[in-house]
Amino acid sequence: MVPTKQKEIHLANRPKGMPTNDDFEFVEQDIPTLEENQVLLRTLYLSVDPYMRGRMQDAKSYIAPFQLHKAIVGGGIAEVVESRSEKFKQGDIVTGSLKWAEYSRMSDQKVRKIDPASAPVTTHLGILGMTGLTAYFGLLDIGKPQPGETVVVSGAAGAVGSAVGQIAKIKGTRVVGIAGSDEKIAFLKEELGFDEAVNYKKETFAEDLANAVPNGVDVYFDNVGGPVTDEVFKLLNTNARIPLCGAISSYNKEEDLGPRLQSYMIKTSALMKGFTVGNYAADFENGSKQLAAWLQEGKLKYEETIVEGFDKTPDAFLDLFKGTNIGKLLVKVADPEYAKL
Repeated sequence: MVPTKQKEIHLANRPKGMPTNDDFEFVEQDIPTLEENQVLLRTLYLSVDPYMRGRMQDAKSYIAPFQLHKAIVGGGIAEVVESRSEKFKQGDIVTGSLKWAEYSRMSDQKVRKIDPASAPVTTHLGILGMTGLTAYFGLLDIGKPQPGETVVVSGAAGAVGSAVGQIAKIKGTRVVGIAGSDEKIAFLKEELGFDEAVNYKKETFAEDLANAVPNGVDVYFDNVGGPVTDEVFKLLNTNARIPLCGAISSYNKEEDLGPRLQSYMIKTSALMKGFTVGNYAADFENGSKQLAAWLQEGKLKYEETIVEGFDKTPDAFLDLFKGTNIGKLLVKVADPEYAKL
């Protein structure tokens, strides 16, 4: 039975520095009635991701900012509970860009059906979704790793970084991960098969990193920027490639100053290219098929940190910037009413 009211999470303020719970507001809304070619979705899982911090600013970017006092939007998994579409029926499991809300009314063009029997549904927000595709295209198209080269990954225990390292291993490279705890270092080496991993929070980080890459760095997949990247750039080889995916170290800083990178890039003839996964939308199907094949073959592993409860969504988002999660960080909102997962 579908209720008449539901909760949404809106952006209350544009944060300055690190966001707080005061920047979010819970709002009760009526559950809307359906029009033709629409579906009513019950949210099962929400993805919280670093890029959302940028959308909280009213600034020009590759994607429009969130609107104040409107629901925040991000990747999600949901169950169809009512349908006025020939494409979907009650009980179908779908993924798409969903409101931070318990229920959503969506056009049938804005979501796609997923098969719960093929893999756990949460993988479509992680290793088989935008996370995996970000790693896949950024590494292979920009990084172009070759057998025997050294690939360094920052934020290596996160959802994207952990996928990058594994794909780099599939391509025959030596992989070094950078993460922020001994637990994460052990996870990278023992669970994911990284050749080496170093803890950037240790005072010996610069020395440890240099020792981990005796032959220098051929590909640097950058998820964090900041002081970590400053140290990696000192170790670049000639013709190094740097896929620039994220800069989480600076997302909550009002001012971020650091060493200049130009001299390192000139001396090494390095290539650095920023990207977003949307650049590769035309090739998502091929990328997804390859990721799924590697997953089924046991060549890819994934880890998830799942926070229980819709009310915990803002807390889960804030945890991204504390570095507490391993792998993909998700919020479980509800269990399905009609489907069996």
